[in-house]
Amino acid sequence: MTQTCVYLGPELARYGFGDEHPFGTDRMGAFQEEFERRGLDKHCQVLPPMKGDPELLGLFHAPDYLQLLAERSKSGEGYLDGGDTPAFRGVFEASLTVAGTVCDAADRLIAGECARAFVPIAGLHHARRDGAAGFCAVNDCGIVIEYLKKQHHLTRIAYVDIDAHHGDGVFYAFEEDAAVIFVDFHEDGRYLYPGTGAATETGRGAAKGRKLNIPLPPEADDVLFTRLWPAAEHFLKSFDIEFCILQAGADSIGGDPITHLNLSPRTHAAVARALSSLPCQRLLVLRGGGYNRHNLAQAWNDVVQALSA
Repeated sequence: MTQTCVYLGPELARYGFGDEHPFGTDRMGAFQEEFERRGLDKHCQVLPPMKGDPELLGLFHAPDYLQLLAERSKSGEGYLDGGDTPAFRGVFEASLTVAGTVCDAADRLIAGECARAFVPIAGLHHARRDGAAGFCAVNDCGIVIEYLKKQHHLTRIAYVDIDAHHGDGVFYAFEEDAAVIFVDFHEDGRYLYPGTGAATETGRGAAKGRKLNIPLPPEADDVLFTRLWPAAEHFLKSFDIEFCILQAGADSIGGDPITHLNLSPRTHAAVARALSSLPCQRLLVLRGGGYNRHNLAQAWNDVVQALSA
């Protein structure tokens, strides 16, 4: 069995808002250049992106929103939300590729074709069921969770998020869903978008106690994260996890232009290594945010290197 699958290709890189935007289409190139420089392409199975069926988006998103997304995709004009997420020509098709690639990775993990899979342009964790948000036209995290539940009948899915921003689109969509075990380290919402993710938010109804939000103060570093991580890992191990998703946004690394945390790529690699040792042996890594190109290239490749060791 190939241990780590990595998806690369221009189709996946098309999800982005132009090279002057923080979420530009050059992010894939920054990752791939370092990936090949380190020779990681020789230690991983490199796979092409997969365009998904439009029905995939409907697993998570409301029909009215998907109709709006398709219309704005044709014109490339306006915004998909109140002003954070601009439309661009082909955004619907680019979103299908992100969702299709992530679900293809899930299928391969379930089939045992690889133990870990890495998708560098994915982890769009802000989009809501009925709309876009925070540079996220769709929520591939939510889509793949619904896909794992409906297609593969899983009932214990771990979602771990270390992006600087709270994964609000995932949290609130599954706040009452006991099948989703949720752990999110993020910059305290009092200082950063989207302003959510308080430690008191632990799930509702049947999911009460199955969600863990860990807000971090500005300038939080590896020392603090390392002190807090063991409790989160213990929390995850208290459930018989069948599948694990890691959203490892690089915007939590020091020097990001739009956030205020001070983690290093070592923390991202350590979390990936810890999750890959969970008994379920199925780890899907989605890269999420990260707007300093040097940071994302180092962190994303440190994660791949940790998974491939």
